[in-house]
Amino acid sequence: MELQTAREIKAELRRRTTALAAPPRPHTPTGGVAVGVCVVGPATYGVAVRTFGTSDLAAAVVEAGRELAGDECDVRDVGVVRAHQWDAAELQQRQRPLRPGLSVSHLNVTAGTIGAFVVASDAPDDVLVLSNNHVLADSGRGTAGDAVVQPGVADGGTVAGDRIGVLAGVVALDPVVPNLVDAATARLDDGVEISAGYPAGELTGWVAVTDDVEVEKAGRTTGVTRGRVSAIEVDGISVQYPSGVLDFDDQIEVTGTGTGPAGFSSGGDSGSLVYRPDTREAVGLLFAGSDTGGPDRQGLTYCNPIGTVLDRLGVRLRLR
Repeated sequence: MELQTAREIKAELRRRTTALAAPPRPHTPTGGVAVGVCVVGPATYGVAVRTFGTSDLAAAVVEAGRELAGDECDVRDVGVVRAHQWDAAELQQRQRPLRPGLSVSHLNVTAGTIGAFVVASDAPDDVLVLSNNHVLADSGRGTAGDAVVQPGVADGGTVAGDRIGVLAGVVALDPVVPNLVDAATARLDDGVEISAGYPAGELTGWVAVTDDVEVEKAGRTTGVTRGRVSAIEVDGISVQYPSGVLDFDDQIEVTGTGTGPAGFSSGGDSGSLVYRPDTREAVGLLFAGSDTGGPDRQGLTYCNPIGTVLDRLGVRLRLR
């Protein structure tokens, strides 16, 4: 179906979800349902319905989705979606110069990933590290000026030997209204050198995706992995954080194309930049994933659209 048709069906499913969920269900990571636009191929779309375990609500929305979209309704149960944090089986080392993909964290966080380097329009000489709020700002509990270390604390990072900068910009995480991004920046200390290259080379810019393009990321836990965009504009994702469950709208879904059990990402990959390896354009900021829902019992990965991330933080990518 055409993109506009898929968007209209998605909007109708969102209306039905809201009506069926009244009075509001308990805010838990299971029993909910998210709907988005499924990317079938170039200029071809369907409707993505993602359930978080079984519930009457999920069953009703799935039935409605199949009624409205027929065979073009892609239904997957993804279980619990968690904000990626740390996997002890994978450790990363202290490295200078800094580069995307390295372990990094706030002092009260285990470890996440350096996604990219950015600069603010009003301070183009100050280089900032881009990652998630829950990696650099302890899910909103940190304050500006808090130390950030590389490698992350879980990988042995300490202020004495591994400080790279301080928490700078943070997009607050809202416990009530659906969030659009999980993002923060850290301002690098003087003398900390960087290398902005990715496995595919230096970035050329960023792009908003509307097709099932191949994407790549370099992350602290699973390294370099590839996948494909499987859904866009996904609303209603409930993500389990240490502090509770937060909802997200307008997200990008990626399905891994590898054979490993983790699929495209795993805990500790949060903050990774997702980009097109063919054009070297940034697509999204990885922040969460599920254990199921993908092929071969792999999970699915969720990303904030990079354009929204940059806009909300008031920064632009530093390409070299």
